[in-house]
Amino acid sequence: MNFSATKFNQFLFFKLPAAFLCGVRVKSIDEKQCVVSVKHRWINQNPFGSMYFAVQAMAAELSTGALVIAQIKNTGHNIALLVTNSKSNFTKKATGRINFVCNNGHLIADAIQKTIQTGEGQTFWMKAIGTNEQGIQVSEMDFEWSIKRK
Repeated sequence: MNFSATKFNQFLFFKLPAAFLCGVRVKSIDEKQCVVSVKHRWINQNPFGSMYFAVQAMAAELSTGALVIAQIKNTGHNIALLVTNSKSNFTKKATGRINFVCNNGHLIADAIQKTIQTGEGQTFWMKAIGTNEQGIQVSEMDFEWSIKRK
């Protein structure tokens, strides 16, 4: 995989500045897993003393989307991607540093191959789990990705 955490963070700065300003950062990425981190701060707070849900969603989406982007780029094909659906569950106040981990990299390759071979769009769900510094889950988010050859 030719993508590094540093390259994705540069991408954030130029293409997703709201996420960058809120402190969302890719910590690690490989073919199967992506870890994205964000720290609760003044700029990303809600009125209830925790991290705003939309900031959590940005970090969680990036943990899934970075895997999709990297695998698409590695094919050399021109493939469009889009989030078409999402589900969220918040179980604890998000304070301190929150890490979002997506371990669903294995789901992407089959969908990419099918869209390359058939030209038809493919959809698949990916999950990101957000945990605090104590390892306690604070949120779980699922994103349905749609990909299609251009």
